[in-house]
Amino acid sequence: MRRYAYAWITLAFFFVSIALHWLFGWYAFVDEARDHGATPQLAAYLVLMGRDTFENWQSEFLQLLWQVVGLAYFLYVGSPASKENDDRTEAKIDALLQLIGQERGEALIREIDAAHDRRGGHARIHVDPPYGA
Repeated sequence: MRRYAYAWITLAFFFVSIALHWLFGWYAFVDEARDHGATPQLAAYLVLMGRDTFENWQSEFLQLLWQVVGLAYFLYVGSPASKENDDRTEAKIDALLQLIGQERGEALIREIDAAHDRRGGHARIHVDPPYGA
């Protein structure tokens, strides 16, 4: 539960806001129907609120969803450019760790990789010869 707290809170905000949107929409629909001398009908209300809800979702929710999910997907999953800076940073850190001594540096790199679930990674040191040589 705690691991997905952000998702649960977001879902709660969503359901509370959609319920309030439809509740206040009903009150406005009833007032408008009475102003026109008509009796409010549930079917007409559902059609009107459904249209308004999907219109809002199209313009706001889906746009935001695409920005968040699409950006996350392309940044962290699918885009080779997103990994470039991380790989470069990892390669630099690996090179610095190797400066403290080949065996000790390699041991630290293996320990860090194991602790952070890095399986081979993409980072490679592109220095020929090593620093200081």
